[in-house]
Amino acid sequence: MAGALLPILVLGAVQLQFQFREQDLERRTDLQLAAERTAARAKSRLDSAGVLLQALRPEALEVFCQPRLTALVERLDGLQGLARVTATGDTVCASEDLARTPPVWLVQSRTGPWFQRLRAGESTVLARAPAVAGQPPGLIVALRLERPLGAFDGAMLALIPLSALQPDVADPALPEDSEAALTDAAGALLIATDRDAFALSGDQDLTGWVERARDSGSAVFEADTASGRRVFAGAALAGRDVYALLSAPSPGLLSWARLNPVGLLLLPLAAWLAAFAMVMLVSERIIIRWLDYLERVAAIYARGRFTVRPVQAVNAPAEIRVLAKTLDDLAETITTRDAALLASLAEKDALMREIHHRVKNNLQIISSLLSMQQRALKDAPARAAVGDTRQRIAALALIYRTLYQSDDLRYADARVFLTELVGQLIANESGRGHLVTSSVEADSLVVDPDKLAPLALWLVEAVTNAQKHAFAGRGGDLRVRFRVNGDTSVLEVEDNGPGVEDTVRAGVGRTLMGAFAKQLRGEVEMLPAPGGGTIARMTFATPEAVVPADPADLGTGAAPSR
Repeated sequence: MAGALLPILVLGAVQLQFQFREQDLERRTDLQLAAERTAARAKSRLDSAGVLLQALRPEALEVFCQPRLTALVERLDGLQGLARVTATGDTVCASEDLARTPPVWLVQSRTGPWFQRLRAGESTVLARAPAVAGQPPGLIVALRLERPLGAFDGAMLALIPLSALQPDVADPALPEDSEAALTDAAGALLIATDRDAFALSGDQDLTGWVERARDSGSAVFEADTASGRRVFAGAALAGRDVYALLSAPSPGLLSWARLNPVGLLLLPLAAWLAAFAMVMLVSERIIIRWLDYLERVAAIYARGRFTVRPVQAVNAPAEIRVLAKTLDDLAETITTRDAALLASLAEKDALMREIHHRVKNNLQIISSLLSMQQRALKDAPARAAVGDTRQRIAALALIYRTLYQSDDLRYADARVFLTELVGQLIANESGRGHLVTSSVEADSLVVDPDKLAPLALWLVEAVTNAQKHAFAGRGGDLRVRFRVNGDTSVLEVEDNGPGVEDTVRAGVGRTLMGAFAKQLRGEVEMLPAPGGGTIARMTFATPEAVVPADPADLGTGAAPSR
């Protein structure tokens, strides 16, 4: 919504920029015109001084020259002194102030730049009088005097205080905080209302604008000063000697807010905010609140609850009602399909459990038949071979029993299975010899039956070997350990018997143990136990767990199970 209404604000911003540029141009124009007016007023004063000097030319050599010049200085405002110098630079007549204490520039006029320019042919020269202690700064206006044939005959001089030429900053057309100054031809300040407003930053100076003003009569430019960026406008006063310069703050990025805040910014912004508020209000009441309602219903569906239906949407607009009906139909379809899938899964689960149960029963029947056959045999090695086979079949039968008794038919926990298998193997031999105790320490690892079968058959061979060689005729203690160490797992069977010779270890049981270990990508070791006896160890790659291991195993190891 805000994006749709954004063109209104953009249009307002464009208008603001356009107005700002116009006001900036008007500001510069006003400043330039004011500079030209200031220069015209100062020039008229200088022109008046030039006319006065021209009029005094015949009287400058009379007997009462000094009293006449002194009287004129006293009667005329903006005049500090008058003097007449010869072609050789000597003062022949001067008003009382200049005659009583002749300034250095008058005494050494022959070497002064202004005198040399007059000698070279300029008719009028303006120059700043060198500063004299106790006297205000002044401007020298020098008029060239000539003999009848045009030869240089000296000069008439007028000393005008710079304060009399000070530009007026009270002009109502000037921008706020404007300052004024007079400069010489080199851009150096003669007098200024505020010198900081004309002190340019860095390596900038005022020389360049003087050249432009000299060529076109006036110039406008911008520069950085100690008080910030400012706009300057200057104009020539007389010839190429004195220039009037005005300075005003440069329009900033937000100056339009100060120039015309209501018309240029507030009204477009208020219009945009009002339109945005109305659109948001209408959207909230008609669309957004219903979309929020449907979003909450969809979130409930995402969590698997399809009993909630969007019944409140009957009061919504037509488009929202269509969307709500679509969600309702979707929930109904999913509910019906879920019921069918759950029924199918339950039926499949029952069939699989029945199959596993029958396989287990069949394996038990085979084991029973082998047990009967074993009892009928007279040959001891044959009976032992049949007994070993019966235990292997019983181990496979235990796998199927574990599967159909577990919550998930496809997987079994190695900890539970190994504990039951060891108990079964020890129980089968408990009535045939001395007492054998067992303990099982196993980590939890839920795997599929394809990985569990070679693990079980390896354990059968290891336990059977211990029963045959370690516990025959004496009994003992059997310890089974299963540890999951990240990518590798270790299954150990330890007895406390007398140990097994290498010739005995290389029998059929050891061969089968190696074959089962290869199926698990592992290897088998037969090691002496620290306290006497033998450790059968299989190290193999950990089968991919279907679910995470029991949290009790993490970091602490599994608790022993008996």
